[in-house]
Amino acid sequence: MPSTRVLKRALTKPNRERSATASRPPLIRELPLVIALYMAYKFGRRAANGQFADAHDNAEWIWSLERTLHLPSEARVQDLLMHSEILIRGINVYYATVHFPAMVLFLVWMYWRRPGHYVWVRWVLTWLTGAALVLHLLVPLAPPRLFRATRMVDTGVLYGPAVYGKPKPDSMANQFAAMPSLHVGWAVFIAVALIMATRGRLRWLWLLHPLITLVAVVATAHHYWMDGLVACAILAVILVVLRPPRLGRAPAPDRAAADEEPPASAPEATGARPVSPQRPAHLARRET
Repeated sequence: MPSTRVLKRALTKPNRERSATASRPPLIRELPLVIALYMAYKFGRRAANGQFADAHDNAEWIWSLERTLHLPSEARVQDLLMHSEILIRGINVYYATVHFPAMVLFLVWMYWRRPGHYVWVRWVLTWLTGAALVLHLLVPLAPPRLFRATRMVDTGVLYGPAVYGKPKPDSMANQFAAMPSLHVGWAVFIAVALIMATRGRLRWLWLLHPLITLVAVVATAHHYWMDGLVACAILAVILVVLRPPRLGRAPAPDRAAADEEPPASAPEATGARPVSPQRPAHLARRET
């Protein structure tokens, strides 16, 4: 029966397609939740502050590991960009001003335009940021600008704007929370989520955001290559576990329903008068 087929299709519809068109969660619940998660991360970073000896030991180990893996030197990237003062100032501004505003705008847009994707985004960010906080606590790391072996400088101090001052144990900003780089992790996820939640060829341009961010965190001597690679590895594991919803598609025509419709050539459909079969000649003469 047609009603049975419709019910069967509704029950077997993939969950990922339903979640992409889910209703928007209440703002009165989402806003305090996001603020609470951010504050927990902020104060959690402060708890790991002041670990100077461990941070420098881990920096020496990371620097040696990168040379063993033949990764390009962060110092060479900085030297190359510092040939242009305009370029290095632009990189400094990008590092200092884009990170948090981009995430806020991303969350607002997802909440308003892609509510089904927003719930998935919230969970991915929660796990990514939580995993990063655990590593900040377990692996304090002095960034290149605070590790003399790199011979790198803080470009923000030289050209502005400066993001950090001199490290202090009681400071709200934990300058040893470099592993992993949430600048890179968040930027990569923003690009991935926007590519999955939108259509069109231009959506691939969102990949420029993590690429510029990666260059910025290295050139400004705030992170090593390994900080970004570890952040991407954590994000990849989370995305394997938390699959993104699919964009809704137009439903395909129902072939079964179409097969049950009467053919267009039927008398009821065309309105033509039925043709009576030819009668024998002797019966036709008798009727007349």
